[in-house]
Amino acid sequence: MSAAFVHGFILALGLILPLGVQNVFVFNQGAVQPSFLKALPAIITASVCDMVLIALAVFGVSVVVLEFVWLKAVFMSAGICFLVYMGIATWRSKPAVQNGDGLFNAKKQILFAASVSLLNPHAILDTIGVIGTSSLNYAGVEKAAFSIACMLVSWIWFTGLAIAGRGIGRLGQSGRFLRFINKVSAVIMWGMAVYIVQSLV
Repeated sequence: MSAAFVHGFILALGLILPLGVQNVFVFNQGAVQPSFLKALPAIITASVCDMVLIALAVFGVSVVVLEFVWLKAVFMSAGICFLVYMGIATWRSKPAVQNGDGLFNAKKQILFAASVSLLNPHAILDTIGVIGTSSLNYAGVEKAAFSIACMLVSWIWFTGLAIAGRGIGRLGQSGRFLRFINKVSAVIMWGMAVYIVQSLV
């Protein structure tokens, strides 16, 4: 069970690290809101949306794919290709950061965070193409541990991101910190691709 938890935690961390629209929004709300509590709507909404996507991916995809061995191989192969591609794209990316003047009230934070979470094709591909297929290696308690670890990463990451926005907003918005995070994320993605290959072999 511990191996499944660690696998889920590392996998989800690698997928959530790239600072796209969703992460930049949470980061900026942490930076521009007058207090940390004022940024909670963005943090909670983004985390809950991730939980929904992960649950659908793990339990929905598993039910269908486990019926067909060849389909499992296809999905896992697609996940490998996606991880390699996203690793390359993330490594080369130069994140565009907002200006930090996006002070949203609670309602706007919820609406914006939900839209960039649930309508983001990369988020859907991450969860179904990578997390969902990776969960096929587990069953029962191990699958639950894997899922909980993936969901836990979202809560930890978005909370930490908002806190970081308050403390190192200037450093993050300079671009150097974001590029460093993307390099680390790319390496983790490639490492997880190798892990999935080994599980197939």
